Amino acid sequence: MVLLGALSALGPLSMDLYLPALPTLEREFDAGQSATQLTLTAVALGLALGQLVVGPLSDRLGRRVPVLVGVGAYALASLLCALSPDVWVLSGIRLLQGVAGAAGIVLARAVVRDRLEGAEAARAFAVLASIMGAAPVLAPVAGAQLLRFTDWRGVFVALTGIGVVLFLATLWRMPETLPPERRVAGGFRTTARNARRLLARRAFVGAVLAQGLGFGTLFTYISSSSFVLQSGQGLSAQQFGLVFAVNGIGIVLAGQVSRLLVRRLGSRTLLVTGLSVEVVGSAVLLVGAMAGAGLPLVLPMLFLVVSANGLVLPNATALAMADAARMAGTASALVGTAQFALPGLGAPLAGFGTPGTLLPMAAVMVGFAATGWLAAVVLTRERAPAGRDPGEVPAAA
Repeated sequence: MVLLGALSALGPLSMDLYLPALPTLEREFDAGQSATQLTLTAVALGLALGQLVVGPLSDRLGRRVPVLVGVGAYALASLLCALSPDVWVLSGIRLLQGVAGAAGIVLARAVVRDRLEGAEAARAFAVLASIMGAAPVLAPVAGAQLLRFTDWRGVFVALTGIGVVLFLATLWRMPETLPPERRVAGGFRTTARNARRLLARRAFVGAVLAQGLGFGTLFTYISSSSFVLQSGQGLSAQQFGLVFAVNGIGIVLAGQVSRLLVRRLGSRTLLVTGLSVEVVGSAVLLVGAMAGAGLPLVLPMLFLVVSANGLVLPNATALAMADAARMAGTASALVGTAQFALPGLGAPLAGFGTPGTLLPMAAVMVGFAATGWLAAVVLTRERAPAGRDPGEVPAAA
């Protein structure tokens, strides 16, 4: 699980280790806030597209080879990022970095589904989601410390090193979990047919949308808070990193709560609860932004919204992957594509308006949380035996 957790954190680390350097990057390249945020959007879209390719491919070729190729390419792309001459070249390479890093995310989920079922899989997904949710929030803490000794280019050199270490660890420790007899034969048509079968399931679509939209609140926070909290609210890079650390602890704690309660309450109940917290927290944040509220209101509401992802991510994943069986790679790809594509397309809206202001960020977070809540409530409800949560993932036999 340690290696799978590290692989699943590769994408979030790619987005967020250099977050404290964004204002410096903006000044060095003489680019605006929206152009600078494009480097985040590019890697998010790369993570989405990469999962769409790697997931189905792993259903045919197995898990081990695709993840080795992906992590190796990730290390190379990270090194090229450090050599970028301007923000536009950096954004292009970041797209490729995201495509390569997607292999770790999608295959970590698929490996869990290969080995576990039911509530045991849900508990494992809770561990992965805690790591994946905490990584983008804790990464800026490490990034802020790195910036004491280097610049933003040095951050990408560090990512290169992480990629090399994970490549060697995967080569040494990760066995093949999909034997040849369980692999899916065929090419694009088979993949498309499997995707259509999954997308025809209302509960699957609801879980995928709920996860992607719910994660949108976290991604919006990640991509905008550096400007809002540093430029707008006056925090230093180190203070900003501390805020991220506290919120990261919140995600981990919420993930552990999910792991402990999933057998009793079911994945759907925990998913809707998490999204409800996101809606309330982001709505209060929006009202506070319109009223000119300061850090005493902003920081607690951000903590609530960010921490709620510890409930949303694992349970949406468990619901989506519950019936995937032989299509685990394709299902994981669709889950991951939505998780990064939806936030990647919507979060840049938070960059419009006066730089460093809270209102655009809060408004986008409300939009993501509310639509995610609707998707979970309306689409994931299915008929179930009396006394059982419709969204409960049954315990493994």
